[in-house]
Amino acid sequence: MKIYPINTGNFKLDGGAMFGVVPKSLWSRTNVPDANNMCSWSMRCMLIEDGDKLILIDTGIGDKQSEKFFSYYYMFGDDSLQKSIESLGFGLGEITDVILTHLHFDHCGGAIIKNHSKDRYEPFFPNATFWSNEKHWKWATEPNAREKASFLKENILPIQESGQLKFIDRVGDFSKGIIPEMEFFFADGHTESQMIPIINYKGKKVAFMADLLPSVGHIPLPYVMGYDTRPLLTLSEKKSFLTKAAEEEMVLFLEHDFDNECCTLKMTEKGVRLNEAFSFNSLFN
Repeated sequence: MKIYPINTGNFKLDGGAMFGVVPKSLWSRTNVPDANNMCSWSMRCMLIEDGDKLILIDTGIGDKQSEKFFSYYYMFGDDSLQKSIESLGFGLGEITDVILTHLHFDHCGGAIIKNHSKDRYEPFFPNATFWSNEKHWKWATEPNAREKASFLKENILPIQESGQLKFIDRVGDFSKGIIPEMEFFFADGHTESQMIPIINYKGKKVAFMADLLPSVGHIPLPYVMGYDTRPLLTLSEKKSFLTKAAEEEMVLFLEHDFDNECCTLKMTEKGVRLNEAFSFNSLFN
């Protein structure tokens, strides 16, 4: 097995929204805002090469939305999903599986593109199976008013229409993954049935944290995004998962942390805290 970080681009979001009730005087110590209170965030994905499987976790925001839409998110940088995959020597047609942790636009937008005629949508990866779960799919296709702007039908429905959609069976909080070395932790605080993949890799457990832990700045338990639909549940889920991660010395792969790809945690008198932040390849290559 070989794991590769995949950079799909960067964007900006309001710091207050990203840290909920935590005051700016605290969160700005780790996530420094610009003059407009915006902080920089990555959309980092993961590619797993395992035998005849080439598995992509999340796809970034994509490029099919309107100029007006992108103007809200201040996209910057030269990275893209396609460039990052091809720079590793792989073609889009070689991707066998795409795991979508959840269906918010910054996690699944790159899964669907407009065709050459620009008159319909189609999967960016023609030979891949796309993985979600039934509870989250229903949540996303029948959205509540709060999340409706994050669940864009053009990102979601074409996956099912293509016939390439399959569901992970949720059994409690943990379920089997799509390869023997993988399992999923399900978290419901950010959105219903978000999937957190955990991969056994080179003697370590590597957890793709998605929006359960956007950045190292979110490690203290009360640092919960304003976007979370059930913030008290997120707090409970973070306590359980981050404690487990510290005890088992997991490597946490951070999708949205602009400065840090990965981190490990430790237990302190104040609870779970950052142990070390580092790049993925510095640990595994």
